[in-house]
Amino acid sequence: MHPRPIPIFYPDLERATEMAHRVLILLFAVLLLVGCSRAPELPPLPSDAVILAFGDSLTRGTGAGDGEGFAEVLAVLSGREVMNAGVPGEESDAGLARLPTVLDAVQPDLVILGHGGNDMLRRRDLEHTKANLRQMAMLARDRGASVVLLGIPKPGLFLGTHPLYRELADELEVPLEDKVFADVLADRELKADQIHPNAAGYLRVAEAVHRLLTGAGAL
Repeated sequence: MHPRPIPIFYPDLERATEMAHRVLILLFAVLLLVGCSRAPELPPLPSDAVILAFGDSLTRGTGAGDGEGFAEVLAVLSGREVMNAGVPGEESDAGLARLPTVLDAVQPDLVILGHGGNDMLRRRDLEHTKANLRQMAMLARDRGASVVLLGIPKPGLFLGTHPLYRELADELEVPLEDKVFADVLADRELKADQIHPNAAGYLRVAEAVHRLLTGAGAL
């Protein structure tokens, strides 16, 4: 009867193999996370590009003086022409109806879409608002313009951007600035009234949009 062979274990080798497996799993998870969270990119804007800022009073610059809205400040920061097409008090239905004429007149390379605040203030159906914003973005794209979304805060004691903007940005794969208006309107030093920034607040908005455009490759 032959003796049964005694298995030989190499603890250091087994431990090293286990650690290597763990590192590979962790590396795969990190790469997957980076791939899923990569921000949408924009085509570079030539020096003669036209940017259209389309929205309501927050786009118009209500609460600040002439030339102090975020669109006008962004023109200085970016070195590009920025057309301000903000209409105070406008709801998204009216914005959707107005946009085709503005697009045809301006022929922008990029549209910064910041709409829906008045829908929230007047308690409109926000699924309908989301659908209107989606159609606005598609109209801009159909005319060859890139699109950036500006998130608008939902009314309340604790300001925060309504989640519909993130949902829509993810769906359309467009860049979204979803923090700056909420941050500005939470700071009494940066606002003219409860729902509008002052000149310093709009400067913050313009700087945030400029950073977004730069990070996305447009500038």
